[in-house]
Amino acid sequence: MTDVAEGERRILVAVDEGEESMHALSWCLKNIVAQNSKDTLILLYAKPPRAVFTALDGTGRRSEDPSGYLFSSETWAAMEKYAADVADCVMEKAKKTCRDLHQDVKVETKVEDGDPRDVICQMAEQLRADVLVVGSHGYGGIKRAFLGSVSNHCAQNVKCPVLIVKKPKTSAGSKSE
Repeated sequence: MTDVAEGERRILVAVDEGEESMHALSWCLKNIVAQNSKDTLILLYAKPPRAVFTALDGTGRRSEDPSGYLFSSETWAAMEKYAADVADCVMEKAKKTCRDLHQDVKVETKVEDGDPRDVICQMAEQLRADVLVVGSHGYGGIKRAFLGSVSNHCAQNVKCPVLIVKKPKTSAGSKSE
């Protein structure tokens, strides 16, 4: 980022439905984006691919009844509408967070289809991000091995600096009085 003039950065923030990504966005707004800067904050939401059903043979038909489709066109349309509504809701929440915490920051939004790991890496390159900010669920090694880690994948594959923001753990036993 040394070749980027101060205050002219393109900061890519990956957001999703989880608290971790909204915490990362808030942290970024409070700690990375400078007041009265020319920073551009790019909010990226990756719509996950549709679930794959093992009963499908690749044609979209049920394997036990090749004459009928597994889902009607109305069902597919409803699923697509739901995915678009979720993306809109996530982006509205993220934009509200930006307005609440940093009113003068320039915000752009991108919604892309695909596996979040691949989408984030591709968009960081395509948008020429100066830094990528992602949240972390804080999974341990075994859970991360089975579920995968978007933040780890991005840290290994993105060319720009990656900032992984962990949400502080709250102790279950503590009560506020």
